[in-house]
Amino acid sequence: MSGPDKIPTDGGRSLGTNPFAALSGAGLPAVPARPSENQKSKIENPKSRGRVDLKRTTAGRGGKTVTIVTSFTGIGLPEKAALCKKMRNACGCGGTVKDGDIEIQGDQREKIAQILAAAGFRPVFAGG
Repeated sequence: MSGPDKIPTDGGRSLGTNPFAALSGAGLPAVPARPSENQKSKIENPKSRGRVDLKRTTAGRGGKTVTIVTSFTGIGLPEKAALCKKMRNACGCGGTVKDGDIEIQGDQREKIAQILAAAGFRPVFAGG
């Protein structure tokens, strides 16, 4: 580049030294080792996936009782569909995923609570 008013665009000089090299001996705690696959399966208390509400309702269904599972957080539609299928098979009845909630025919709250607890959720009975 020629001329005093030109700005060089070749990247300039390299830093020469690693600015983070001084941090290694600064008395910082060591990084804990990651657990292996065998150790991960031995964890007794898996993290709870959150609270879900189990409601029994007959509103708008011609007097038929339906159990609704609501208040899912951080769970997608495919996983809700898989949970619904498990619940239908365990209860021996019909059910669907509707508006982000799982609806199972009949008053099946006890069986559904066991399935949700096994999946890591914390089921709470709400409503009548």
